[in-house]
Amino acid sequence: MQFTTEQRLDDGVLEREFTLGEIPGILWTPASASASAPVPLILLGHPPLGLRRIYPRLVARARHAAADGFAAATIELPGSGDRPRWAAAEQAHADLRRALEAGEPVSDEIIDALILPLVDKAVPEWQAALDALLSLPEIGGPVGYSGGVISIGVRLAVVEPRIVAAGFFAGSFVPRAMFEEARQVTIPLHVLLQWDDEGNDRQAALDLFDAFGSKEKTLHANMGGHTGVPQFAGEDAAGFFARHLR
Repeated sequence: MQFTTEQRLDDGVLEREFTLGEIPGILWTPASASASAPVPLILLGHPPLGLRRIYPRLVARARHAAADGFAAATIELPGSGDRPRWAAAEQAHADLRRALEAGEPVSDEIIDALILPLVDKAVPEWQAALDALLSLPEIGGPVGYSGGVISIGVRLAVVEPRIVAAGFFAGSFVPRAMFEEARQVTIPLHVLLQWDDEGNDRQAALDLFDAFGSKEKTLHANMGGHTGVPQFAGEDAAGFFARHLR
């Protein structure tokens, strides 16, 4: 891991951009973090839109985490942002757009092509980033995962024992194969569902929640579309991580 930029935000949060090989990322640490007082870490998941495009949302989530005493970090997903283009992913996105514009159902084949290769590529990169982040003296764990793409979070929850709790946003397509993986998830879960999300199959989201094998799992469903998440939903998620990461 190589840090490339550093700035102190107005609330004292230290923001550092880094690269891990070809993978860009950002780390935010609260002012209280130090080698003598390492802090837990939340990995910030996000849709494959590019870190620059969604930076305002990410930094807001990171500031919230820092206010609770947690570091937060994210990495650019394969094929997104300034990373090399990924022809197969671009084709899958084109097929998805065509289906949506035609008012047709999104087929399992399109969902599989869109999500499964992304999960296979992204999860090992998240694990490599976690290796590097936990080697820093100011970060001591435990680790949580927060956000989407939900299938990436599901796979991480299954294969990465250092993640002890996860907050998922049920706002993306889920391949049928991920339902079997969901049954293997046993860590505490906090799942946010926007009831009127225009881009989300509500029933599939409910079925996925039902499939999770966790003994502690909470579903927070709110009225409104994809971008209409109420402020108190974030506060509820913060309380969840406070219980499990402190």
